[in-house]
Order: sequence, then C-alpha cells, then structure tokens
Amino acid sequence: MSADMQTTSRTTRPSGSTLAADTHEAIVVDKFSKSYGTNKVVDTLEFTVHRGEVFALLGPNGAGKTTTVETLEGYRKPDSGTIRVLGLDPIREGAQLKPQIGVVLQQDGLYPALTAREVLQLFAGYYEKPRAIDELLERVGLTASAKTRCRRLSGGQKRRLALAVALIGNPILVFMDEPTAGMDPQARLATWEIIRDLKKQGVTILLTTHLMDEAERLADRVAIIDHGRLIALDTPGGMMGTQNANIVRFVAPAGLDCIQLAALPSAKAASEVRPGSYLLETASVPTLLVELTAWLRDQQITLSELRVGHGSLEDLFLRLTGSEVRE
Repeated sequence: MSADMQTTSRTTRPSGSTLAADTHEAIVVDKFSKSYGTNKVVDTLEFTVHRGEVFALLGPNGAGKTTTVETLEGYRKPDSGTIRVLGLDPIREGAQLKPQIGVVLQQDGLYPALTAREVLQLFAGYYEKPRAIDELLERVGLTASAKTRCRRLSGGQKRRLALAVALIGNPILVFMDEPTAGMDPQARLATWEIIRDLKKQGVTILLTTHLMDEAERLADRVAIIDHGRLIALDTPGGMMGTQNANIVRFVAPAGLDCIQLAALPSAKAASEVRPGSYLLETASVPTLLVELTAWLRDQQITLSELRVGHGSLEDLFLRLTGSEVRE
C-alpha cells in the first residue's frame, strides 16, 4: 500500500492538516463534521488541497461530497472542526473569499431569458478585473452561440457556459461539480484542456466527478470518501499501484461464493464488486485462469465476460465503497 494512502484500517492524519496558515495549502479540512438531525453526513473528515493542484473528491451517493463542497464554498457551517479556504473562514470571511473563487455548479441555474453573452456580462459586473467576454466565449467554444438564450442551449452548452461563468472573475481556486456532465466527447476533451491550462496558470481546482477516467487523467491527487469519512487519499497512480497483483475480472450469475473463489490456490482475494461482476487478485494470471475455469466448470457456471489486467481506479473505488460512482 502506498505510504500516502489512507484507509479505514490505517487512519493517518494527512500531511499538512493544520490550522496554521500555510501558503502551500489552498484548502485545509480539519476534523470536519456535519449532521442533519440524527444523520451524520460528514464524520471528522480531514484532508488538504495544495495550491496549484487538481484535487478530485470522489464518493458514492450520500457519501458527504456535496455537503463538504458546499461548506468549503461558504454555504454551510460545520457542526465541529475547522475549514480554511485560501487561509480564510468561508463563513466569517466570505466577503474576502468570494472574489477569489469560481464555482461550476452541478445544476447550472442560468437565467433562461438571457443570452450566453448577457449572462457573462452580468457576472462580469461583480468583479473588478473580469476576463474579456469574447475571449472566454471562444475558449469554451460558445462564440457561435453568444446570442442564443440560455433556455435554447443544449445541456452540454449550458455546462460550458457554467464553466465560463466560474472563470469570468479570474479565480485562483475553482470548485467544479461534474463539469463535463452532458457534454459530447469533443466538448469534454476541450474542457479537460481548459482544466489543464488553468493548472499551468497556478489555479487550484477541486473536482467532483463520476467519470473515473476523468479523475485519473486530470487529478494530481484523489480522495475517496464514504459515509462521511475519508477512506483513501493518494495520487491516481499511487492508488492503482496499491493493487500490485494482477487482476482477473469476470461476469457470471450474481451471488457466487466469493469465499470459495478466494480459496482457489492462486487467488489472493475475491469480491463481487457489483451484482454479477467479480474481481480476483493473483500473482499468477495463467495459473488462476486454469483454476477458475475448472471451478466454474465443476459448478456448471457459464461466463459471459472474462478480462485480465491490472486494477483501475474504478476497481479500487468499487472495492473500497461497494458502490458505483453516481449522482
């Protein structure tokens, strides 16, 4: 297991998790908890985001991602613990913080009767030194739609306009909630390039996404939370590197005995990551394949899919949370 990675079996305070001002940290979350009634949605959560990095926050439905991000943005108050964003308290010092951040909301909330250009003109008026509107429209691929009213924009175009709104004030920190949802592949790749360009300019990005390849390709580090607690934190490569054994995946009827599968001589572990989808770890794929096919034959079980390869970030996510990333 990577030295930086955190799991429920080995909880280590993240490096740099301190309330002292640190110019290297854009975000510090320290023992943050939040409940709604008797439901504790965030439970002593701790992590830091370094300035200038792309940080992906992943988790299944109800994991506490939205509550965490909304608290970082200053829309919710912690029940306990402390949060600092750019060295500021998002609630008490929100007036100082807001001009320095941009937010791409999952629900765009754009004014339906305004054109794309009018929306940017409106938000540009909130900042002392906004970006040039025409330049920004071109950067997000909306020049041809500048005079189109928001209600007539496609879902992907609305996402691109939401990104432009988040960038209009030249923020040094951007919160992106599912930034490429609803985009076609070309627009999605263009958005990835914008995110990479922002990183080159030193902008910090906190990203939530249900697209695992997006997190793998864009994020410097990935945090996985479940039931309000941090269960893994590392680079994408570091996370996937924890799965040093080769992986055999197969699809068959749901409910197979994973204890028997794990007992195969060459198997290190076995799990049903989703109904009917199984994952086995091994140090010797050829040997395990022989043992697995023999076991399936004896059990009179028919495969519908068989794949061999190293573990992915999605594999790790499924194994840690038992859930798919979904909103």
